[in-house]
Amino acid sequence: MASQEAVFLKGNLFRHIAVMTLTSSVGLMAVFLVDFIDMVFISMLGKAELAAAVGYAGAILFFTSSIGIGMAIAAGALVARALGEGDETLARARASTALVWGVLFGSAFAALVWLNVRTLAELVGATGETLDLSVHYLRIIIPSLPILLVGMVGGAILRAHGDARRSMMATIWGAGVNAVLDPILIFGLDLDLTGAAMASFCARIAIAAAALYPIFRHHGGLCRPTLPHMRQALAPLLAIAGPAIATQMATPIGQAYVTRAMADYGEAAVAGMAIVARMSPVAFATIFALSGAIGPIIGQNFGAQKHDRVRRAWLDGILFAAIVVVGMTLILIALRGPIVALFEAEGVARELIYLFCGPLALFFFFNGAIFVSNAAFNNLGKPLWSTWINWGRNTLGTIPFVMLGGALWGAQGVLIGQALGGVAFALIAAVLALRIMGRGETCAEKEPFARQARQLSLVHLRR
Repeated sequence: MASQEAVFLKGNLFRHIAVMTLTSSVGLMAVFLVDFIDMVFISMLGKAELAAAVGYAGAILFFTSSIGIGMAIAAGALVARALGEGDETLARARASTALVWGVLFGSAFAALVWLNVRTLAELVGATGETLDLSVHYLRIIIPSLPILLVGMVGGAILRAHGDARRSMMATIWGAGVNAVLDPILIFGLDLDLTGAAMASFCARIAIAAAALYPIFRHHGGLCRPTLPHMRQALAPLLAIAGPAIATQMATPIGQAYVTRAMADYGEAAVAGMAIVARMSPVAFATIFALSGAIGPIIGQNFGAQKHDRVRRAWLDGILFAAIVVVGMTLILIALRGPIVALFEAEGVARELIYLFCGPLALFFFFNGAIFVSNAAFNNLGKPLWSTWINWGRNTLGTIPFVMLGGALWGAQGVLIGQALGGVAFALIAAVLALRIMGRGETCAEKEPFARQARQLSLVHLRR
């Protein structure tokens, strides 16, 4: 085990980063492709209102997934610590109480959102027929939130056992169910948006089942927690889940504002933004995987007090992000004509796709720089720095830039403003990362599962 833990202390750091990131991105890519195909099917129905409804609903579903991300991070950290102490009974107890609390919190939150879903959809800008479609779509999916939490917490428990492959396979099973059911329900049974929502509901059930099965089959199963155990488990669970949820809430709030700003330019603009939102994780899955992949590399070298390799790993991560973004931008420029044709996009939706599949894609480098810096903060004992950067990026780095961009360039300016805000906070994150690495500070606090939050948020974004 010691040799596995020390694998990143020697060898070429750029190669370690490339191998870890590309390996991690394979599973993410499978999930993102299903989301992308889902949007292709909806666009083929020929109504901008349907694609726009998915865009509005996506902003709200992104928000609801935050509680699951926080619970998953907390469950994974607590179970991993118990296993590290050699107490498998405690690990099973913590896994069980985390799942039960996850279902309880998820049920309460789902009920609250379901009762106020029309108000929430109006807040992000939905009106008229698109509002009705968004509400209908959400009222089918929202009740499955407790099931999604079982899948997310179950996946974190598997990762705590070191079973990352089966954890990722659970999400791939969900993606597979979604991919199979989408055409059957949308076209075969002529259910349109209802069919898409039903497919997502079934995908959540598949993820939960695929996460729970290996826990019972390979990792000793669960136990039946008593009420005293439930009360005892709540405080340590919330101590980790609370800050994690607070951190993750920033991104959906920022995206909700962008959606609301885009709504001022009509349904076609929101539909175009929704298409871009489905394309970007497909195109840049490697960048999204980078944060989770580089975290262990930085963490191991910091633990070994190899501060020169910590700085080198951060710099190589930035270089890797630059190479990936430039290469993918060239591919997107070459394919933007076929992509527009695939979605049968016209007018402002077509303009937004051309903008993204062109100069705007280059700005994803700055997102990559933020991801790499946040991984450094989480592994060098400064997780709150990651929290502040995330909130800053999605408030001060979003709202004024989107307002200015929209005023200057209309619908395209909304996306341009959102991208420009990332530049400012990438620079801030880089300065802070170099500062902490330059000091070689001692790590006082580590949350080993914090680096997985971004992957969790993406994998379960609309699922």
